[in-house]
Amino acid sequence: MSKKERIVAAIENGTVIDHIPAEKTYQVATLLGLQNLETPITIGNNYTSKKLGKKGIIKVENKYFTTVEISQLSVVAPKIVLNIIKDYEVIEKKTVETPDEIRGIVKCNNPKCITNNEPMQTVFHVINKTQTTLKCHYCDKEQDINNVQLI
Repeated sequence: MSKKERIVAAIENGTVIDHIPAEKTYQVATLLGLQNLETPITIGNNYTSKKLGKKGIIKVENKYFTTVEISQLSVVAPKIVLNIIKDYEVIEKKTVETPDEIRGIVKCNNPKCITNNEPMQTVFHVINKTQTTLKCHYCDKEQDINNVQLI
């Protein structure tokens, strides 16, 4: 093994979240509630990346994420890659895509919106996946996904 190689332990079973924009690594960890898990977790950040310049990587042993958890990731870091590991082998790779609808993840930035004044779940329609524009289902206010506040 050359001195230039990084030594990050392989995991037997679990998920490796790769290609996270470096500035979003800890936000991804928080969004997934990794601080509450009992399983071993490795978080690396500011690794050199051809695609991103700098990237983060998170390895979570013995954990596979649900569709809801994965759609939450798309809000903060679309295009990250999930590697599903079983018996030390990658059995599946998933690129996180922004869904057509986002429920209960993002706060509406319209103070008069019913979702900010009544106990109800927010619903946004993704009206432009390239520029990631969201439109509130209730008040029709549009907002940029890069400037949203998570619930």
